[in-house]
Amino acid sequence: MDIQTLAKDTYTRRYVNRKETIAYVLFDSSKSFNIDEYQTRFIIDVLKIDLYWNTIINFINGIWDVINDSILGSLIDKTKTRWGKFRPYLLAYALPGTALTCLYWLSPLFFDKNPLDMRKIAFWLILAMAREAVGTLREISETGLLANITPNPEDRVRLYTTAEVVSGLWESFPQIIMGALIDLVNHKKIKITMDNAFIGMGTFCTISGGILALFFSIYSTERIAQSRERHNYKEGFRTIINNKPMLIILVSDLISKFPVGVWEHNYFIDVLGSSSLRNVIIIPGAPLSILSYTYINQVRARFSTKSLWIFGQHLKDVITLGIFVIGSMRGIGPKGIYQNRLIMTVLLMVRDIFYKGTLSINKILPREILTDALDYCEWKFGYRTEGVTLATKSMAYKLFRNVTNSFNSAIMKKAGYSLDAGFGKQSEKTKYFLFAMSMLMPAATGLLGIIPKLFYDLSGDKRRRMYEELAKMRLEKMNAYERENKEQVLTEV
Repeated sequence: MDIQTLAKDTYTRRYVNRKETIAYVLFDSSKSFNIDEYQTRFIIDVLKIDLYWNTIINFINGIWDVINDSILGSLIDKTKTRWGKFRPYLLAYALPGTALTCLYWLSPLFFDKNPLDMRKIAFWLILAMAREAVGTLREISETGLLANITPNPEDRVRLYTTAEVVSGLWESFPQIIMGALIDLVNHKKIKITMDNAFIGMGTFCTISGGILALFFSIYSTERIAQSRERHNYKEGFRTIINNKPMLIILVSDLISKFPVGVWEHNYFIDVLGSSSLRNVIIIPGAPLSILSYTYINQVRARFSTKSLWIFGQHLKDVITLGIFVIGSMRGIGPKGIYQNRLIMTVLLMVRDIFYKGTLSINKILPREILTDALDYCEWKFGYRTEGVTLATKSMAYKLFRNVTNSFNSAIMKKAGYSLDAGFGKQSEKTKYFLFAMSMLMPAATGLLGIIPKLFYDLSGDKRRRMYEELAKMRLEKMNAYERENKEQVLTEV
């Protein structure tokens, strides 16, 4: 069989076995088996950390986040073990990551409710920095491992799709339960405190998620040979600048995920008066979550990657902007539509139905495009720098995010948000602020993120040619390594 035939065979062959698929499905499920959506409420309602001090914590942690990205990215790229380049770090993450997150949710046991308790503030800062470091390990290692688990891009897509379908069946359960618990506690329907609700759910989800995450690091295999060259952080930055697909991803993410604003659940709790209302909103669209995966192959065959990427990621932004316009009618105050629970529930239901109908596109395409961009580096430059490249991408995004995110708490306080106001008792000005920040800002910045995507062109024939040429390059490199090793053995003899 000639190299050309082998190259085409690589593009169609299935490498990932059933055991690895199951392991990744469990790992993917672990990422959503949490109550992280409610972290803001945890800080506000349970820990009661002063909002200005929370701003300082976020800012310092943001600086550390940028630093540890560069350190860990370079470290990972220099790693070469018999278990692979990324697997050891996923395995190393499992225990400390789980332990630190458990400590996160258990922290109310160690401190009182004083918002200005400096011991609590110092503890929270150190804990946040430690969690950020292990989180970076997981993020880089996971994406890098997925890019190397198979040389066949369609094989990766099958893996992503299987994981998303299975995860979609139960990934919202922790958030649904937590949302219901918040309402039951606030309305005094059950005899447990908000502290115990967060502690119980947080630790349960953390331990369960940690167990699920462990299997992928054990049973996965890295099948793409790593570059012998070692690259530093500056070279990784240069690689991104000269890697058009990766640069487009980075710029689009920076713009469209601009993290100004607060979590949407603050709007549900403090304005609409019900956290579990979010659980009602997702019911009509729920069947579409799974159904969307049944037609993704037909859709991908008919439309370009660029078109689907834009449509999948930004349809929700268009609808959200429309909801903001409608919600702002009748002005600020109790008569404003944004405070009308029935109308807002219907509008958000419609948005969720459209979102769930395109869920497969929104979930699969970004992953596929990112791993394609990592392979593009090897195709264009002849080497792989996943660790440094992903760390640089992460650092740029986090730097941008943390500069803005660090001011969220300060902005909330400036808008009149009170930690002592009680359930649903914020001022009318603050309520509208929460509505605007949860609808207008994400929609506006999200739509701006379309602009970089318009220049994406790694699809169709170009993408197929890239993978066929990559397969030949890898085979030729492997043959060269084998010849080199044989010559070395003969020389030693």
